[in-house]
Amino acid sequence: MTKIIETTEINKTYRMGSEIIQALKSVSISVDKGEYVAFMGPSGSGKSTLMNIIGCLDTPTSGSYVLNNKDVSDMTENELAEIRNKEIGFVFQTFNLLPRASCLENVALPLVYAGLSKSDREEIAFQALSNVGLGDRTKHRPNELSGGQRQRVAIARALVNNPSIILADEPTGNLDSKTSYGIMELFHELHSGGNTIIMVTHEDDIAHYAHRIVRLRDGLVETDTINPNPTRGVSMHV
Repeated sequence: MTKIIETTEINKTYRMGSEIIQALKSVSISVDKGEYVAFMGPSGSGKSTLMNIIGCLDTPTSGSYVLNNKDVSDMTENELAEIRNKEIGFVFQTFNLLPRASCLENVALPLVYAGLSKSDREEIAFQALSNVGLGDRTKHRPNELSGGQRQRVAIARALVNNPSIILADEPTGNLDSKTSYGIMELFHELHSGGNTIIMVTHEDDIAHYAHRIVRLRDGLVETDTINPNPTRGVSMHV
């Protein structure tokens, strides 16, 4: 298998006043292309810090991080921004949609930075929305959609650049159970289509949709196990 993510002895420290907080302690982890991995752990375990480093939103204090054969450990802010736009699709708990923009405009936004024409952006964005079951909602604004539909728009936006990995940070955190299972079914379909997915969650039932579960505690990898029976949801539109 092709390694898409490889961290080696990653450390991350923060200074809070006079106190030094070590959020990650020599974390080495690799993810192959096409894997579906969940990061789990209690608050303060380091899972969000690791997610931010993998997503090129933060850099390690020491250690190396190679993403798709590129060492991103010491990149500048501008270089990291370019990598984020090309290589990573983000899905957040709070959706992070622009409230005054239509679904189509929200999904097309990453393509503006890619330098595509307006007609090309709209065509690709429409296809991405259709792929998540929202081809009939292109002109709606986020406040005209249910929570599940908003998350589907966010997923379409994450996919629109055809990224190397999808990073989902508590993607069902603001959704009820039934809607959550519909979103997780969509992630299952995306993974079946060949996408590499890394998800942060503190919910066991959500983590069990993943094929591999990495548990962190106190900045260390506590366990890293293959999930022999990943959960399958019931396909439903939400």
